[in-house]
Amino acid sequence: MVQKFIDGFCKVLSVVIALCLAVMVVLVFGNVVMRYGFNSGITLSEELSRWLFVWMTFMGAVVALREHGHLGTDMLLSRLGPLGKKCCLGLSYLTMLLICWLLFKGAYQQTVINLGSTSAVMEVSMAWVYAPGVVFAVLGGLILLTDLFRLLTGQVRDEDLVMVQESESAPHTSHGKD
Repeated sequence: MVQKFIDGFCKVLSVVIALCLAVMVVLVFGNVVMRYGFNSGITLSEELSRWLFVWMTFMGAVVALREHGHLGTDMLLSRLGPLGKKCCLGLSYLTMLLICWLLFKGAYQQTVINLGSTSAVMEVSMAWVYAPGVVFAVLGGLILLTDLFRLLTGQVRDEDLVMVQESESAPHTSHGKD
């Protein structure tokens, strides 16, 4: 039940991210055309694009966390047995939960501090710049708690214990002579 909700929510986030990117492209391209073609510009283009980029980055991090899409290395994990891998995975979940808590605490404090101040161009509360940190910390924490619960209740298969995405663009080195 929780898994389906999180998966559905991440699909919605992916659409929102795509819309943010589309709006950013239109705003920035439109601003360039306006400046060079008509010697004017869209005043809020730069500020709104920057804010959308911040939101898009944090929401993309939520989707990547759900899909286990962050890059990592498995040099140590590949040498451990299933119990060692489970312990490392559990420890990593606890560490990430601590980091989510610290991010939540700091982003929440900044959001509250900046509620009364407004941006220069759009004249919107600057709290909206810090709010994505709070949103990510809450959503990321829920995803991590769900994954930790699955690990502790034995719902994670042994082949899924190493949650590392190898970079497709990383050069493959050969240790032998060519």
